[in-house]
Amino acid sequence: MKKTIALLCAVLLLTSGARAVEVSAPSAILMEKETGTVLFAKDEHKQLEPASVTKVMTLLLTMEAIDRGQLSYDTTITASPHACSMGGSQIWLKENEQLSVSDMLKAVCVVSANDCAVALAEAVAGSEDSFVERMNQRASELGMKDTVFKNATGLPAAGHVTSAYDIALMSRELVLHHPDIRQYTTIWMDTLRNGESQLVNTNRLVRFYEGATGLKTGSTDSALYCLSATAERDGMELIAVIMKGATSAQRFEDAQALLNHGFASYALRRIVPEGPLPPVPVELGAQATVQPVLGEGSALLLEKGKAGDLSQSVTLEERVSAPVALGDRLGTLHVSSGGEVVSEIPLLAGEEVPRVTYGQMLTRMLKLACLAG
Repeated sequence: MKKTIALLCAVLLLTSGARAVEVSAPSAILMEKETGTVLFAKDEHKQLEPASVTKVMTLLLTMEAIDRGQLSYDTTITASPHACSMGGSQIWLKENEQLSVSDMLKAVCVVSANDCAVALAEAVAGSEDSFVERMNQRASELGMKDTVFKNATGLPAAGHVTSAYDIALMSRELVLHHPDIRQYTTIWMDTLRNGESQLVNTNRLVRFYEGATGLKTGSTDSALYCLSATAERDGMELIAVIMKGATSAQRFEDAQALLNHGFASYALRRIVPEGPLPPVPVELGAQATVQPVLGEGSALLLEKGKAGDLSQSVTLEERVSAPVALGDRLGTLHVSSGGEVVSEIPLLAGEEVPRVTYGQMLTRMLKLACLAG
């Protein structure tokens, strides 16, 4: 039932969003980060060249390598001949030049450095080819069904394609689970090599759009102008993806139109119970009660007109029988706006309650007999 309601809400949001805003790019999408709800879509599954927006996946795999301890921000990477051979956007790494992971992340995020992207790929997987295999595997895990990666940079390669929807998926994964990437994606101007190399962000929204948090630009003669743009206001972060924009300026205008629409029309509310949730009695349990806790779905995306006047009601089981497993459904928190139920959040067992043993039952009976005597 909950999944059906969520699906209907997503469809309604998508339909209303599609009517309310227009973009000139042939393919685009607007997604809310926390819930993954699509707020606008235009030919979002069309397979197109992503250019350097490809590097969102390169950044994601690098951040995941940092998380598992394979790399650290201070790890020194030595530039290989292959990394130094990249064309397009770069910081002109010299063979055997050494930079930290942090500096290379900065170069990728700010100036879309192809040489640093490949150097990071080699540090993570040993070679760019092995890294590309990991890119495609991770894309599959994320449900990116429109995507085939051929390199770590987005430089033109036959069959290197993705879609606006898939870019939104990998962008969401990056910003949702690796918020530290913002320390690089929000830089407007900076330097490398002790001030010798000047960096200016290719994403002008970072400077000119309120709440901009990133994320990645891309352009080639065949891909034209692409962008995955992220921004946050009032605790809600949005992801706007533009594919095959006619000009650089137009991709930014389209992204800004989508972000403006999202922030003007929707709000994110984090639901917490208005009061303590009462424990639920457990029959034949090793303990007398089990404490309910709020399950998934506490981040609620709403049209702004419905977000300001929310009310709650709770339904719980009168009692449950042991054994109770962690996460068992105990009830529902109903969230309403203007008398309309807008969300039903499961209330789950926050602990295990095993069935009482014969020994424990005997002990209880003896204690009761003593008290009665």
